[in-house]
Amino acid sequence: MRTKGTALVSSPSTASQVTVPSYDFSRRVALVTGGTRGIGKAIAHALAEAGATVIVSSRKTPAVEQVVAELRGAGRSAHGIPANVGRLDEALSLVDRAIEIAGGIDILVNNAATNPVYGPIEETSSEVFDKIVAVNLKAPFEIARRALPSMIGRGGGVVLNISSIGGLSPESGLGIYSVSKAALISMTQVMAREWGKHGVRANALCPGFIRTDFSAALWKDEALMTRVLSEQPVPRLGTPEEVAGFALYLCSDAAAFCSGGAYLIDGGYLA
Repeated sequence: MRTKGTALVSSPSTASQVTVPSYDFSRRVALVTGGTRGIGKAIAHALAEAGATVIVSSRKTPAVEQVVAELRGAGRSAHGIPANVGRLDEALSLVDRAIEIAGGIDILVNNAATNPVYGPIEETSSEVFDKIVAVNLKAPFEIARRALPSMIGRGGGVVLNISSIGGLSPESGLGIYSVSKAALISMTQVMAREWGKHGVRANALCPGFIRTDFSAALWKDEALMTRVLSEQPVPRLGTPEEVAGFALYLCSDAAAFCSGGAYLIDGGYLA
């Protein structure tokens, strides 16, 4: 990723110069899938507040329009593109339209995900299996591959794939969702290795139990939450804004030496 916007700080004692990494995202374009609620929305807001032009995408047009209106109302630069990334044609069109609208892509946040079942793995139908893999794994692959030439042409970029602690240590009931998130981590590492020569970094962020609508089936399960919070060093649910703060770091120049990582934000649950 391009290094720019750094500040030089003089030390009175050594008269040396120290480069302080910048969180200034001005002149950078970020595409956020699943960007209209929960973690994705919080990341979209954080990037926009840091100066990025944000392309917000999700399946439902009214939700996209609402988040774009919120960002623009706060004086931020934002555009919206509705798309169901589980459909290949829409996933590819999303990238093409984002580049057409904003001139290119510097940061890609693959946040869109699905988990239509919660229960034993043997109850997952072939149709549901295919849907989970299409949204959680194939879409991030196709979108990142489509965005890569733009990133290379702009001097580098960042791919941030939102995985899960389930991709590292599956919870009962999350079955194929956990499998898809484990594969996403592996794919992220492949991207990091193969695309580093182009100045493109790739990382996976693995949230734990975060209070969002998407994870409601988990945190509304009182027995599960009692067990989880009794084992978790930080005994509460996380917030989307806390995940967004970590995401902002990984997308910034401050994380220029971070690539191929799977970073936990789970209150210490997997410690």
